[in-house]
Amino acid sequence: MTTSDHSTCTVLLRRGFTLEYTTLSWNVIGIVVLAVAAVSARSVALAGFGLDSLIEIGASTVVIWELSGAGEARQRRALRLIGVGFAALAVYLLVQSTWVLAAGFHPHTSPLGIGWTAVTAAVMFALAFDKARTGAALGNPVLSTEGRVTLIDGLLAAAVLLGLVLNAALGWWWADPAAGYVLVYYAIREVREIFSGD
Repeated sequence: MTTSDHSTCTVLLRRGFTLEYTTLSWNVIGIVVLAVAAVSARSVALAGFGLDSLIEIGASTVVIWELSGAGEARQRRALRLIGVGFAALAVYLLVQSTWVLAAGFHPHTSPLGIGWTAVTAAVMFALAFDKARTGAALGNPVLSTEGRVTLIDGLLAAAVLLGLVLNAALGWWWADPAAGYVLVYYAIREVREIFSGD
């Protein structure tokens, strides 16, 4: 490896750490904001989205751990841990969406929830794009895979946002649990890809 290659790798690695610490910080703050919004609106969707933030915190922690070391065995273990996070996300979305639809639970409107999920969707999409690009440049499948976790987090934020807006504007309380089923498909697909490629 030339000095130039080493320097580029160091810059990319630093960017990877920055992206993960940014994701981690955003989700830690998000748990607090979402807890306040969920309690005030009595919203199962917002409470569930807070749980999703915990999965994203776990995935970011795994990538920080993996970026701190090297080796194929460490990468495989990190990918499996991310796969478990995807599986947990799929189960959570399936259970939450089914429960909300079956119970016919009608949350109150939540301006705080609408504002937070709108900003979160934009931030997560930007982070996911940069993680995918940085992971590809580094040749690091763990960072690239976690970028897909972040993308799903952004999609979930957009789905929750859509549900909150449709509930507030039209009284369509069932909109966000219905969108959750679409995200279950993507999460299961990622689990299959991770474990079939292991």
